[in-house]
Amino acid sequence: MKLNVLLGFLLICQFSFSQTIFGRWITIDDETGNKKGVVEIFEENGKVCGKIIEILEPEHRKRKCNKCEGVNKDKPILGLTIIKGLTKKDDTYDGGEITDPKNGKTYRCKITLHSKDKLIVRGYLGISLFGRSQIWIRQK
Repeated sequence: MKLNVLLGFLLICQFSFSQTIFGRWITIDDETGNKKGVVEIFEENGKVCGKIIEILEPEHRKRKCNKCEGVNKDKPILGLTIIKGLTKKDDTYDGGEITDPKNGKTYRCKITLHSKDKLIVRGYLGISLFGRSQIWIRQK
């Protein structure tokens, strides 16, 4: 009986743990459909952030964010924190920003957990209607 309760508890914990945006996500280019890198999403000081921890295209691994402004100017893209300041609102994370290292621009950001292994990451200017979305897949 105790074993069944313990197994049930572990299954519930595993299921609830997998229903979060936190973890490692493979980014998929919305224009080409190619896998670009891995972003780790984490919480820091009560806000959601995301850092590039792996670049999948060997020719881009040593690139710097030459077009970025401010503190990210000329920093290596590998290790760059590209998502900052999101907070949870209902089923989405909003109120922060995302930087596109390809063009150096920073956009408002909204993230929605579409399923336990799929994120919808939207960068936009002004209102969410004016932007673009990417699907990110959980790294296993």
